[in-house]
Amino acid sequence: MRDIAVFSGSAHPELAAEICAQLGAALNPVRIQRFANDCLEVQLQANCREHDVFLIQPIVPPVQEHLVELFLMLDAARGASAARITVVMPHYAYARSDKKDAPRISIGGRLMADLLTTAGANRVLAMTLHSPQVHGFFSVPVDQLHALRELAAHFQGRDLSNTVVVSPDLGNAKPASAFARMLGVPVAAGAKQRFADDKVTITAIIGEVEGRDIIVLDDEIAKGSTLIELMDRLRERDARSIRIACTHGLFADDALRRLGDQPDVEEIVCTNTVPLADGTGHPKLTVLSVAPLLAEAIRRIHNGESVSALFHDA
Repeated sequence: MRDIAVFSGSAHPELAAEICAQLGAALNPVRIQRFANDCLEVQLQANCREHDVFLIQPIVPPVQEHLVELFLMLDAARGASAARITVVMPHYAYARSDKKDAPRISIGGRLMADLLTTAGANRVLAMTLHSPQVHGFFSVPVDQLHALRELAAHFQGRDLSNTVVVSPDLGNAKPASAFARMLGVPVAAGAKQRFADDKVTITAIIGEVEGRDIIVLDDEIAKGSTLIELMDRLRERDARSIRIACTHGLFADDALRRLGDQPDVEEIVCTNTVPLADGTGHPKLTVLSVAPLLAEAIRRIHNGESVSALFHDA
């Protein structure tokens, strides 16, 4: 078996360090410098020749900066004769650009997937892509993990006899149903229309929520506009309490405070696929680690073992 070599960009070094601690592998240094003309240069400061290389870089703000870092790391590893290069991308921001829903717009999720492959990626390890078709944008093998088990474990052991899992939209209904099965509770979903990045309307909620304790499950929270709209509809239906769970807690534009300050929101749970924004924090926030899951997936990929047990529904 080839030696393993793990590197991290600047997007989330804390997660990379935690993954390497779980793996029992060194996190190798990377030198990133900026020239006077604003161009970046990346140097991988450890041997890659005939190694199994893993590059850890979630695509988070500043998105373009971190993407270019990743492209340059890929090119550096390929130029250093790496045997195989796997991109470990816990969050893929461009996954939301997954369809042509207006004239003359680009499908950024597919384009960035093509560029990652062109730069040298032989394989991608991702977590909770925004929609199923994003997996098919890549021309190299993709292992997509999800954090449903980690999120479910957080809620298991509580009294869930009056609980319903609610998906904010029908597009997220399948993972919400899987999550509800893990908890042994019913599921409901909102009927959502999006008019702009921060303007959505939920016209109805399909399912029984009156007098129930709600766990809202979403893949990511950016501005929180969808959840604010959903909570208004839940209040109209006399929901008793609300908890929020998501994989990617981006919390842009003060979203965490706006959600956490809602009096009927009892808890907000996310994972550490992305770093919390500067100054982000709230007494109601709980952050779960997915480093053990990612480390196990890396170990299995490196050893040529099956990864499917880590992402199939329970």
